[in-house]
Amino acid sequence: MYKNIRELRKEHDLKQRQLAKYLRCSQRTYSDYENGRIRVPPDILIELSRFYGTSVDYLLGLTDEKKPHPRSTRNWEL
Repeated sequence: MYKNIRELRKEHDLKQRQLAKYLRCSQRTYSDYENGRIRVPPDILIELSRFYGTSVDYLLGLTDEKKPHPRSTRNWEL
């Protein structure tokens, strides 16, 4: 996961402090996310996926497909 977050930032030619400002956290906290020293909270993962136009699955390393999945309109019933 951490590798994907770092690579996306570099692909977009951004500094950690720029992403930290966008996410309303310190540059140190953002650095800790990228280096795996602290877990990335779900709300931050969602914000990053929206910012980069990718899926949370890609950020988490569950898929190599950067393009987000289309939203499902199906109502699940239990």
